[in-house]
Amino acid sequence: MVDMMNNRFRKDMMKNASESKLSKDNLKKRLKEEFQHAMGGVPAWAETTKRTTSSDDESEEDEDDLLQRTGNFISTSTSLPRGILKMKNCQPANAERPTVARISSVQFHPGAQIVMVAGLDNAVSLFQVDGKTNPKIQSIYLERFPIFKACFSANGEEVLATSTHSKVLYVYDMLAGKLIPVHQVRGLKEKIVRSFEVSSDGSFLLINGIAGYLHLLAMKTKELIGSMKINGRVAASTFSSDSKKVYASSGDGEVYVWDVNSRKCLNRFVDEGSLYGLSIATSRNGQYVACGSNCGVVNIYNQDSCLQETNPKPIKAIMNLVTGVTSLTFNPTTEILAIASEKMKEAVRLVHLPSCTVFSNFPVVKKKNISHVHTMDFSPRSGYFALGNEKGKALMYR
Repeated sequence: MVDMMNNRFRKDMMKNASESKLSKDNLKKRLKEEFQHAMGGVPAWAETTKRTTSSDDESEEDEDDLLQRTGNFISTSTSLPRGILKMKNCQPANAERPTVARISSVQFHPGAQIVMVAGLDNAVSLFQVDGKTNPKIQSIYLERFPIFKACFSANGEEVLATSTHSKVLYVYDMLAGKLIPVHQVRGLKEKIVRSFEVSSDGSFLLINGIAGYLHLLAMKTKELIGSMKINGRVAASTFSSDSKKVYASSGDGEVYVWDVNSRKCLNRFVDEGSLYGLSIATSRNGQYVACGSNCGVVNIYNQDSCLQETNPKPIKAIMNLVTGVTSLTFNPTTEILAIASEKMKEAVRLVHLPSCTVFSNFPVVKKKNISHVHTMDFSPRSGYFALGNEKGKALMYR
């Protein structure tokens, strides 16, 4: 017998006070009655006798036949859908080493499940990426060296770091565990070395100098190969995906394209509607060039038109930001372009490619935990997206 009184759901099934105890069979019948009453009869899936299909209704027969076999009938789409991006918050990358200093660089290791976080607290930290706790591997402290930018070499064996006010370039050899300061590059007349780029093939290092100079260094020896000069100042620069060209955005709204081997200017084009550039990025597949300007517009160009025309028309101008676009990053599969401005809180958007539409569910409007974004990166297989803000948090998303 089952006691009906000590279960609040079964109390409702009692028809009178004498049913304080029911046998199991009677309880089963009562549950069945309650269910049928709620469902309005016996649902089709609960009928034990197989429904007979009429001979003229062949589609239903096909359906039954389909359900007899297992197999992959629904294949997943290879391209990323637009509109809403499936993503969730993870533990911040640097949760095991909290800081309040601004994060100036966040980058995923090209080969291992490691993320690097560097900031104005003079430290470069490496964390293992698991999305749950992100355990710290190590921190490298650089005396009186607030980090302006830190970056992995293309093979992932070295970390390069520059400071906000020094001409020293630190190279950390990860395999040997040695920190090597490069005090002086012969032929380099710069007082401060800050902004730099590493080519994807691992051969070159490009340093943005003052007065429009770009200095090309050999990555292996850190020796100067040659310099290039543009009109005005260098606002931002980047290598093309094949490392054969350099794109340099100038302080007067123009973009210069240089050949790396000959160090000759191949083309110079006007970034439409830009007074002065702030950021530039090229996609991994060699299809797009994105230029961010002072007014918050990101122009996405076809790379071929940038090499041939002096006034190329952008495929799309992204108008979602209203302050100067300071960071641009394509994901490795060229399906997302992340754009951000450090001048305003929550000013970060993810753009879907090739439709050039913004994902509507990021950032989450109500949360307001992103603040001012200074750096962004995607993991090598685009499983994670990380961004660093001025509050010392390296936020990470799956």
